[in-house]
Amino acid sequence: MKMSKIRVALYARVSTAEQAEDGYSIQAQEEQVKKYCEMYGKELIKVYADKGISGKSTKDRLALMELLEDCKRGVFDELVVWKTSRLARNVLDLSQIVDTLERNNIVFKSLSEPYDTGTPQGKLMMNMLASFAEFERTTIIENLRMGMNQRARLGYKNGGKLLGYKSEGKGKDSKLVIVEKQAEIVRMIFNMYSEGKGYKAITNYINKLGYKTVRGNSFAVNGVRDILNNPTYIGMIRFNKYVDYSTKKRKGLNEDYILVEGQHEAIVDKETWDKVRLLQEKRSGKYSTKGKGKFPLSGLLRCPVCGAGMVATNSVNTLKDGTRKTIRYYSCGNFKNKGSAVCTSNSVRADYAEEYVFNRIKEVLINEQVLRDIINKLNEDSNQRVRPLMEKIENIKKMIKETKDKKNKVFELYEESIIDKETLSQRIETLDKQVEEQMDELEKTDVELEYLNRDEVPYEVVKEAMTNFSELMDKAEPQQRKLFLKLVVDKITVENKKIKKIHIHFNETINSLIDMYLTDREEPSDDEGSSSSFIFKIAI
Repeated sequence: MKMSKIRVALYARVSTAEQAEDGYSIQAQEEQVKKYCEMYGKELIKVYADKGISGKSTKDRLALMELLEDCKRGVFDELVVWKTSRLARNVLDLSQIVDTLERNNIVFKSLSEPYDTGTPQGKLMMNMLASFAEFERTTIIENLRMGMNQRARLGYKNGGKLLGYKSEGKGKDSKLVIVEKQAEIVRMIFNMYSEGKGYKAITNYINKLGYKTVRGNSFAVNGVRDILNNPTYIGMIRFNKYVDYSTKKRKGLNEDYILVEGQHEAIVDKETWDKVRLLQEKRSGKYSTKGKGKFPLSGLLRCPVCGAGMVATNSVNTLKDGTRKTIRYYSCGNFKNKGSAVCTSNSVRADYAEEYVFNRIKEVLINEQVLRDIINKLNEDSNQRVRPLMEKIENIKKMIKETKDKKNKVFELYEESIIDKETLSQRIETLDKQVEEQMDELEKTDVELEYLNRDEVPYEVVKEAMTNFSELMDKAEPQQRKLFLKLVVDKITVENKKIKKIHIHFNETINSLIDMYLTDREEPSDDEGSSSSFIFKIAI
């Protein structure tokens, strides 16, 4: 009886154009595995290749995700890599991947690092190599950070697009050069502010003129404020003001950041810069933080035109007797932040909106038949939406595969010297962004489908959760009320300055928090037997 050959799969990855040309290329890795298979009488049946992707995490590596799915289906018997760092660059990711392989009776081998994961000694060796790879990556990052700090101290900008400038030269020799058309916008912003115009007025004006940010978007108030606070425009270089910005955002403020004279030409003169600083300091004292919680529906109401969250605004009317009366409104956030070039105010009276929302919740609770009708419609809609969502998921998966194929073809064009490195980087960046958006959409749709594929929502569960929520709204302080509204209400749709629907959702965590506040306990309940732990969404 003839023995079938061991089916081998290769996982290959290159993260940079340089790796594609210095022996790490996908083709080079594949040739090595073919020789290995010929030597030992095995068969290479599939190559899983992630091109132009970092090994930092596993999330965006589509080929790796496909590999793990295939391993569960028994597509191959042995997984081979050229080097362990191609598969994972930290111990945790590597251990999880190898554990998945072992649970599906798949052997794992590295051609350049001889060890056998079937033995304790081999596993130890593998983990040591992964630790070295993780250490190497951390060292590279630290060296890169040190190099960037040194470059900043010498007066050079470290990457990133900036309105008014472009980088000329390559690598460490790159230098900021003024883009005059963009610089005109920057000067206009500084001049308008120094003449007394506010952020909103400036934003509205430049958007009406059709000017765009460096990324091609309409300007927002925060973007204008950032331009006015950026010392690059007076010929300075500021670096490392925030540490770990990707995770800490502005909370990671670094008091000991670099601020030095730059090697580039200034767009704004020092006199204008100082005038702007003085005006900002004077105006900062005008804005009070009093009244937090006075607009509990901020961000929940949705603009009927553009869909943006609606935010707090006030208007002051002078009555016949001379007294001034402040009227609260909710207005389109895009209008407030970007001006009338983007949207209109579409204002809704705050007193009306808040009274309607709280009364509507009570009204639904009091009228049992209304609540039952809402729940019956919810269950009917859920059943009707399952099939379209399943079709949507398949279409997104197809689009992801097509994008991945495009990415592989782009890399092949580079490896065959048809396109240059710069073109490769630009195309890979565009395709990576597409994949990221598609993966996000797939994840959201999966969650929605999982929610719909559940048993029908019982009336008693909704009644209990809504009753508790209504009771909490009556008891809560303004700030607490605002917090719980944001937890429970997805959005509130508006039509003709009136509220159309209130979209509400509940899950175990929210129900537990509400229960905790109502009973004055210090910790949320973990009582899984509670009927209110059922997850549901309704529109009232």
